[in-house]
Amino acid sequence: MTDRPYATNSGFVDNLKFFRQMIETPTVTGALSPSGPALARKMASYVDLTREGPILEIGPGTGPVTKALLERGIAPERLVLVEYEKRFCHLLAERFPRVNIVQGDAYALKNTLKDHVRGQVATVVSSLPLLVRPERDRIELLHEAFDLMGPDGLFIQFTYGLTISPMPLHAHGLGDRYVGKGSAPVLLNFPPARVWRYRRAGHGGQPGA
Repeated sequence: MTDRPYATNSGFVDNLKFFRQMIETPTVTGALSPSGPALARKMASYVDLTREGPILEIGPGTGPVTKALLERGIAPERLVLVEYEKRFCHLLAERFPRVNIVQGDAYALKNTLKDHVRGQVATVVSSLPLLVRPERDRIELLHEAFDLMGPDGLFIQFTYGLTISPMPLHAHGLGDRYVGKGSAPVLLNFPPARVWRYRRAGHGGQPGA
């Protein structure tokens, strides 16, 4: 369970906060509303609970995926959240007081986390709006994430782009280094979304069903 349950009107309030943030910083927020419960649960379901180390969530926003990760049974002390916007950091700290929250840039992941993470990260769970960023930023993010996780790590990413991978595996030789697989569309989310899982080629088998 979460440390503090959402208030009954939190969904409406979160939508307003997300919409305000999207208007002010569209390349940072990239969505009109937070991830819905079905999408958040889908993302959390792919986390391997047997793998040791911190679970890193990037772009948590108002915390719907954080809530799903905690409900999956992940101890709050294992979660490290990287959020760029200060107002969302304050909100996350109120809702999840035992979770580790780092204000910083996920696109400079190793530098942001250099004083906050010890040892290898187990999994990266991302709600960043990748499709609004240049390919070079996405590629560097993937490289840095696997530098933190090691070759057997798993990078979990949701996207509203239902036909293409948000990580450009077709370009820059990435197809030789990483493999990715997308879920079926999560139709209960609005708008519908897919969850992609990425692994290092030759490590950890296929990214899952």
